Amino acid sequence: MKSKLLVIDLWGLGDLAIDTPFLQAAGEKYSVTLLAKPHALELQPRFWPGVKVIPFVAPWTAFHGKYRLHRWPWGEIFRLRRALRAERFEIGVSARHDPRDHFLLWLGGAGRRLGFPRTGSRMFLTDPLVLPARPAHRYDNWRVAGQALGVNLPPRESLSFPRREGSAIVVHSGAGREIRVWPLDRYLKLVQRLRQGSLQVRVACDPDQRDWWRAAGETDVAAPQTVPGLMALLDDAALFIGNDSGAGHLAAINGTPTFTIFGPQLPEWFAPLHPQSAWLEGKPCPYKPCSDYCRFPSPHCLEGVTEAEVWAGVTHLLEDISLAGRKKTLPTGEG
Repeated sequence: MKSKLLVIDLWGLGDLAIDTPFLQAAGEKYSVTLLAKPHALELQPRFWPGVKVIPFVAPWTAFHGKYRLHRWPWGEIFRLRRALRAERFEIGVSARHDPRDHFLLWLGGAGRRLGFPRTGSRMFLTDPLVLPARPAHRYDNWRVAGQALGVNLPPRESLSFPRREGSAIVVHSGAGREIRVWPLDRYLKLVQRLRQGSLQVRVACDPDQRDWWRAAGETDVAAPQTVPGLMALLDDAALFIGNDSGAGHLAAINGTPTFTIFGPQLPEWFAPLHPQSAWLEGKPCPYKPCSDYCRFPSPHCLEGVTEAEVWAGVTHLLEDISLAGRKKTLPTGEG
């Protein structure tokens, strides 16, 4: 009988995408349960069908007011504690150096508790792990954790995903945080230049961006609000172009090359996992990396990324992936 392993990742779609190689490999050796936000239930059938998901929205993952303790759902937290302890997990693991994860591992009663200690959280861990040398991708944390569990993961550059033979370039202008959104007018010009090269382009966005795109003349813009809706869009993607977002990470593990426009985060930490992924790093800033907030009125690290720079990166990637030979029709110059 397989030992019962509890995996904790309480954050976004992109984080769960990066977790995927570990979850798939760990499932061959362990009976895996994932504690994650409810959208993990929608990813589970496609990417980790053997993994049990316990949905939980941790109050500290909210964008605003995350530490207003009087508003925390204490009843739900205590019910979660009982549910986790009833499972009698032999092992629990988190790949984040996050004391809150480590506390949950202890609270849930896992016998062995593996994690990367920080600010005193070693007291909650039985097996403290050492972070890989920086800069290191978040995936490398899972490689270290996997090695401690007897789960061997390949280097990131050796990962492979079944290739999707999509027909369209999907340009997605949304992101989980506004400070990660490249200006929409520049996305519009990128879409127009791609279409000048007779390439099929499908525009997608977050719901709050849809009116802007329609006013700009994009009548068929997609704004999926569910994971299945997003995956249906990504299934027809030959290439994904977008911000540092969950959608890009899902496209990568779904088998689609990606081009990511980074701003406040670091690609060496969070680049999508597809081996043919490419990216453009945001402009320098003394406060990078940032996750949720910008110290300036607007994120100049992202707004300083020019159309010409993005166009050069996209066309180079199109040449690398030989998109149905259509690279020869791409327009050149500033346009």
